[in-house]
Amino acid sequence: MAKVEHFEIPVDDIARAQAFYTSVLGFDYEPWGDEMGMLRQPRSEGINGDLHLRGATPHPTVVFTVDRIEDTVARAVAAGGEQVGDIQPLSENSRWVYIKDSEGNLIGVFDEIAAA
Repeated sequence: MAKVEHFEIPVDDIARAQAFYTSVLGFDYEPWGDEMGMLRQPRSEGINGDLHLRGATPHPTVVFTVDRIEDTVARAVAAGGEQVGDIQPLSENSRWVYIKDSEGNLIGVFDEIAAA
């Protein structure tokens, strides 16, 4: 069964959004350049997510960890969804891709692959 891995929130102004999420919800913020940064739970409670400049994903997105992306994509397509873009490496041992569900909502899926 998949589990929620993290969330992604598109924003128009990184500094303004950082101030909002740190002051209103108590997240810690770690910048990853000028266009993205991580929102982290200060005591490792709950899930972490990112803020990124609004672009291809104009709405907040939930990302799920799955056992194998290809299997999840195949099940999504069979159930009326679709793969959006190519499977992308995140690190040497992890990958991600967006899929649309049967209602047109964009979600992310992430897996970890065994080291070669």
